[in-house]
Amino acid sequence: MKYNKPALDPNQIITQLKSRNLLFRDENSAKEQLKNIGYFRLANYLRPMEANKVNHTYKPNSYFENAVELYYFDKDLRSLVFSMVQSFEISLRAKLINNFSLKYGPYWFCEFDLHKEGRVFSECLSKIYQEVSRSKEDFIKEYYNKYTEPDIPPVWKTLEVISFGLLSKIFCNLSDKKLKRIISRELNIPQPLYLESWCKSAVVLRNCLAHHARTWNRKIPIIPRMPRKLTGDWIDIKNVDSTKIYVHLSYLLYLMNALDPKNRYKEIFKELLNKYPNVDVYAMGFPSDWLSQSLWK
Repeated sequence: MKYNKPALDPNQIITQLKSRNLLFRDENSAKEQLKNIGYFRLANYLRPMEANKVNHTYKPNSYFENAVELYYFDKDLRSLVFSMVQSFEISLRAKLINNFSLKYGPYWFCEFDLHKEGRVFSECLSKIYQEVSRSKEDFIKEYYNKYTEPDIPPVWKTLEVISFGLLSKIFCNLSDKKLKRIISRELNIPQPLYLESWCKSAVVLRNCLAHHARTWNRKIPIIPRMPRKLTGDWIDIKNVDSTKIYVHLSYLLYLMNALDPKNRYKEIFKELLNKYPNVDVYAMGFPSDWLSQSLWK
């Protein structure tokens, strides 16, 4: 079937939405929101109010402004989650560089024998060279201005300019289980299996955040391994939907507690819910007793 729907201006969009039973408190304000945010992005936040998912008609008492409020909640939520992912990434990067460099020297990332899968090692090393060559960082330029060999800077410079996704692949492919266990325990995690899984999950989540994609009720395509028990405050993982943001928020909060026991992420999230009281936390995968879970108390 050929796509033949025409582009609509804000007035036409409002008329169409009203014909589908959507209500407006302030149409002039709605026009500005459509101009600044765009209908297609806001449509993601209108869908929970639809009574008919085919004809896109709305439930009684559904307001356009409810979708706008949900959009701004999601925007604030993404900023909060991104901050946690960023702290996790920076900490993992530092721990990986420090621990492996002290044992294996400044060029361990080039050593084939330290990696489990040769194909993954080769791919990672090739991408490292690509990302370093693209870098405009002063400390990379300074290295090449001063040194002719090796043909790439030491790990403490090189790994500072690679992506989180590449960093995660390198960590997961390293073969020194003892050293990886030390890094895991620095984050209050008993074994690398969980840290590797959380790395992979956080990379996917970060990519979603970087594209400003809807997050609050999204089904995230990678499921993190969730241990039944941990040394620090944790959650009850029984009957939890592992595709929703709740589990990702939980392992990120656990990591933040390991990095800084005085962090305010939990309080900031609760303040966010108070700011947007109409948000349905159950659509985010939160269980009914989440406030009594030791991690979230």
